[in-house]
Amino acid sequence: MASPKPVTHVIFDMDGLLLDTERLYTEATQALATPYGKEYTWEVKVGCMGMKGPQAAQHIIDSLDLPLSVSEYLEQIAKHYNALFPTAKLLPGAERLVRHLHKHNIPIAIASGGAQDSFDLKTTNHRDLVSLFGHVVLASSDPEVTKGKPEPDVFLVCARRFPDNPDPSKVCTLLTWYASFTFSWICVFE
Repeated sequence: MASPKPVTHVIFDMDGLLLDTERLYTEATQALATPYGKEYTWEVKVGCMGMKGPQAAQHIIDSLDLPLSVSEYLEQIAKHYNALFPTAKLLPGAERLVRHLHKHNIPIAIASGGAQDSFDLKTTNHRDLVSLFGHVVLASSDPEVTKGKPEPDVFLVCARRFPDNPDPSKVCTLLTWYASFTFSWICVFE
């Protein structure tokens, strides 16, 4: 059996891996839908994956038959996000792993599908931990990221931004994978 390749760099997804935010997205969207007598289902949520803000908003509006324009939806959902995102908690083991990698001088970065404003809200109470990351790439705010998740663009852009230009086969990407209602950590060597 071949010995494992050494990991020289690690890229973290944020939502559902470092921070318990997936439930906050669901809670915010349901809070917006409830006054209209609508339910934000798992199927609707899955349909939004990989979409940027306005496209996801249109998908939700259409799927739930909400009487809102995209701009009205985005304005309303922002109020819910502003209230909920600062309450985001670290997931078990996340801080320990990040601090371990940092202590052992393994370069780490974050690649997230979100935008700068939501990133700032979610990390309000975790600034010291975020400061340990060499860089952060946010798919919804970064012009180099042309396709959102599940496409790998955000992770590829993030890998290229490590200063020492690592061999892609030695970059470990930790991300969440949506399988039914569970989340798991997957280490992908590219």
